[in-house]
Amino acid sequence: MTKRTLGEIPAGCRQRLLAHYGPSVKPWLDAVPGLLARAAGRWKLTLVAYHDAGHASVIATAARPDGRPLLLKAWVDPSRFRHEVEALRLWARGPTAEVVEAADDLAVAALELIGGQPGGAVRPRRELQMVAAAVHGLHTLGRHRLRSEQLPLLTDYLAHDVRPQIERRVRDLDLGGWRPLVEAGFAAVADLEEGSRRATVLHADLYRENVLFDWRGHPRLIDPLPMVGDPAFDWAFWSVYYELGRGTSVRLAVASRASRIPVPVLAPWCRLLAVHGLLFYVESGDPRATFMATVLSDLLATETTPRSGS
Repeated sequence: MTKRTLGEIPAGCRQRLLAHYGPSVKPWLDAVPGLLARAAGRWKLTLVAYHDAGHASVIATAARPDGRPLLLKAWVDPSRFRHEVEALRLWARGPTAEVVEAADDLAVAALELIGGQPGGAVRPRRELQMVAAAVHGLHTLGRHRLRSEQLPLLTDYLAHDVRPQIERRVRDLDLGGWRPLVEAGFAAVADLEEGSRRATVLHADLYRENVLFDWRGHPRLIDPLPMVGDPAFDWAFWSVYYELGRGTSVRLAVASRASRIPVPVLAPWCRLLAVHGLLFYVESGDPRATFMATVLSDLLATETTPRSGS
């Protein structure tokens, strides 16, 4: 029998979205089951179950009339919905999830279910090399297909979010013994600018959980926070955050080989992201601050000559 609604969203999902967006999101959370039901009815899908994951959306599995599985994703923020769908369509037939349907009025989309199940298929042994090749392919598609899409700019994100947040947190937070580390890290990138490499559409959220593998063992990048800018940002994010505190220098070397961007060019971007991340973790009381402090310390010890362009 076709489910008309999945009922209330999982408690964990509700808590994460409240933590991310605040209490103003409560009416939307209450409305989500109805939004998903309307989308499923419109596209003749059968709702299956919620998938309790993510911090900015509600996700459910569904099935097409022929039984093939899909993901339904509902976004709190309509602009985030538009940007993600726009980027995924720009990357169509690339190493990402395909957009099957999208409803602008609901901020809900039906997406390909990678590997036939939430979380994708088993990861291969040569994971890093394969993911690096996928990121490079994504950047190549972004450069070739970028037209007049209204995606956010990396330049604006750095100027209006990253740098002001760093400056405020350095001024206001009790950093204890980490203050010299943070100040050294920020001083090392104070004059960082985007380089002369051609701008592309960035994924900008390359955590390991956002890289799944399909049944053929190919990496597929999901849940982007797309923006247009220097590909060095994505490579630095991947190097720092893919597995925080583990294998940073290995990923940095793999990133440099795959992108042909020298390590001395990528390293300052890594330091910027590490400083920003450490301060965020300190402010939010996140225990990952200790891991990020170690990453930043190791990056500062790296024998490179920082440069801003190539």
